[in-house]
Amino acid sequence: MQQLVYAMHFKGQASGDSTQTMRVQSSGVSSSITTVVNAGGITGGFDPAAGSNVSFESEVTLTGDGTFNEQGIIRFGEGNHLLRFVTVGEGWMGPSPNPPVKQGTVTWKVDGGEGQFAGADGVITSNFTVTDTGGVDDYHMGVIYLK
Repeated sequence: MQQLVYAMHFKGQASGDSTQTMRVQSSGVSSSITTVVNAGGITGGFDPAAGSNVSFESEVTLTGDGTFNEQGIIRFGEGNHLLRFVTVGEGWMGPSPNPPVKQGTVTWKVDGGEGQFAGADGVITSNFTVTDTGGVDDYHMGVIYLK
């Protein structure tokens, strides 16, 4: 079994009835991530890299005060390489230090896929923000097992 680790930055839009369900659509580009720790502290970021685009679609169902469940797909590149995912437990979303922006986190269990990801398993974590106009900024870290 092969282990694949990836990190992605997605930007997009959340829409729908924010009191019950929302639909999220976002996209990202191939990237490299840099983290540097030195005497001055830590710096980091995502830099574009050669490669194809990635798209993300999900449906979010609000389950309580600041909690939600989510399911969706991530499409990698031009071929039919996609991962399906569902929430592990519940995700959390709440206020951020910047009042028009909410922040949140969720863990997803990989629920199979297609192409390169046929029969895949694994876990993806997401740290995200959502603006008061629905703008989404989402950072994923995935550890995927391929058969």
